[in-house]
Amino acid sequence: QVQLVESGGGLVQPGGSLRLSCAASESIANINVMGWHRQAPGKQRELVAAISGNITSYADSVKGRFTISRDNAKNTVFLQMNSLKSEDTAAYYCNAYRLVSGRPYDYWGQGTQVTVSS
Repeated sequence: QVQLVESGGGLVQPGGSLRLSCAASESIANINVMGWHRQAPGKQRELVAAISGNITSYADSVKGRFTISRDNAKNTVFLQMNSLKSEDTAAYYCNAYRLVSGRPYDYWGQGTQVTVSS
């Protein structure tokens, strides 16, 4: 069981920046994919960014504005969010995806709220 704890959310003005952190209870080097998802009220949860090893991927809506990174020594994954827009307002969730003997395991954090508003 991997426990994930997000932090760094808050209220920011449009055009501002935030950095989210996701601290894992064990080595993230053993996790196949770490990701950030978000869910706005009334909408489905969507994948924002993911990192596997040093390979990253992003939703089209955040490309060029968000950057996902990892610090294996601290078992932490980050999401740097720049040029924030009102449509980025959502609860952001950290996810860990691991394959063990071919079986997939998904772990989620409790979420952190990001509100972009003037």
